[in-house]
Amino acid sequence: MSSTSPTDAIGSAQPRIDLGGRVTALEEAAEAARGRLDDALVAHVEDVAARATERIRLSAGHTVVGIAGATGSGKSSTFNALTGLELSSVGVRRPTTSWATACIWGSDGAEELMEWLGIPPRHQTSRDSMLDSSEQDHDLDGVVLLDLPDHDSTEVSHHLEVDRLVTKADLLVWVLDPQKYADAALHDRYLKPYAAQQDVMLVILNQVDAIPEERREAILDDVRRLLVDDGLERVPVVGVSAREGWGMAELKAEIVRRVEAKKAMVAKLDADIVEAAEKLAAATGDARAPELADGSIDEVQAAVAVAAGVPPLVDGVATVVAERTRRATSWPPLTWFSRDPLRRVEVDLGDDAAALLRGAGEHRPETVKVQRARLEVAARGLGDRVSEGLVPAWAESVQRAATGRMDELAGRIDSTVADTDLRATWLPGWVKALRVLQWVLLVGLVVGVLWWVLGDLAGVGSLPTPSVVGLPAGLALALVSLVLAGVIALVGRSAAAGAGRQAAEDVDGDLRSATDEAVDSLVLTPVRAELEAYRLVRARIASARVRRS
Repeated sequence: MSSTSPTDAIGSAQPRIDLGGRVTALEEAAEAARGRLDDALVAHVEDVAARATERIRLSAGHTVVGIAGATGSGKSSTFNALTGLELSSVGVRRPTTSWATACIWGSDGAEELMEWLGIPPRHQTSRDSMLDSSEQDHDLDGVVLLDLPDHDSTEVSHHLEVDRLVTKADLLVWVLDPQKYADAALHDRYLKPYAAQQDVMLVILNQVDAIPEERREAILDDVRRLLVDDGLERVPVVGVSAREGWGMAELKAEIVRRVEAKKAMVAKLDADIVEAAEKLAAATGDARAPELADGSIDEVQAAVAVAAGVPPLVDGVATVVAERTRRATSWPPLTWFSRDPLRRVEVDLGDDAAALLRGAGEHRPETVKVQRARLEVAARGLGDRVSEGLVPAWAESVQRAATGRMDELAGRIDSTVADTDLRATWLPGWVKALRVLQWVLLVGLVVGVLWWVLGDLAGVGSLPTPSVVGLPAGLALALVSLVLAGVIALVGRSAAAGAGRQAAEDVDGDLRSATDEAVDSLVLTPVRAELEAYRLVRARIASARVRRS
């Protein structure tokens, strides 16, 4: 590849149009659309971009003019009349070769162009090498004139050669004859599909010498009407007779005018780019690029958290921690006959409670699995909301992005829940302090009772026992210990709900942070990528569609 930039390669004589930038925009649009829009359409756009890049890189000093037509239209006679040489066989003597014939005016720098066109050297004639060097020959300097195979030939290879070169020629001259100018095969296959390229197209009605003079203008008007029906209202129509030489000077002058203006190649590339961009635009649609709104994100994250069983687990944590707080701060003898809250909550929560037993040092079943169907419903709902208004192809692409990694998402959430510390055995520091104090008060109660029973009631010992507010000291100690234990139990019970809520909030934050991260990575990020691709395709199409002035 040449290091010359595409725009500079056009040459100073060309209009300063950023064709290179537009080709790049078309390439980037096709790249972003790959896998999202129809493969054949994307391949076509890529082919157009690649062809434009190559044509810009090649000789800008040559204009490729293709002469195309049906069998018997006088196409080769027209080619010979323009070249002034008998280079193409005509009529029944026309060869069955699938190659085009080329005549080159000014062969310097044309070698690489001819190689790109795929014309073998044996089918090339350089006008420079001819002995005839009249002034007339120099009118077409820089022209590469191609005589294409018959487009209606029964040979498949002829069709393929015509289809290939029609896309590569800078200017196309379609030769029609009075008998077959309305042929549907010509109009449906070559004229109507190339309506976007009408500014680089000429149509000639050959063999007008065979038409009665009074009917010639009517037939030319009919040709123009058919072209308007094909969307080719700007295509000039010239009546000629290649055999008699009628109108050939006008045809040659029109070709010379376009070549001298140095616009044919630029106009052809411009038409190719715009046509491809229009097709891509039609497939993409004109809806504004959707936004992934915060509300939609919050909704799918909440739905995934529900599918992962976060709410019942969090409720279980609140219940267990609150119960354990009450149990830890109550009178110790009462806890000897009560059931561990972890076991009670297991009955209430079923399989979800298995996760709460983590860290309790007991054998437990596996954590409950995320509800796969609910995950997919949540992701599909997001895809539907985000893709609303898009054409089906892009809507399906967004939907695939939203739901395409559900197995991975389910596995990751299962792992996340299994690895998250649910803090079911956690207790606040103040609870542990009150628990120690309860044990101290229990000891005080026991000591006080023993002191009272053994000292005051049984009369053990020789010294009198002191009294407190008129009560034996032992009894007073026991009563104070019992009252304080009750007060501490009431304090712990009133604060238990707060401890449960604190633990639940911490666990809820951890679980939702982990599930949100999984959703962002496996659902939201792919959806954002699709939306960004949609925005990029639309922006690049807009850049490629900016036509030359």
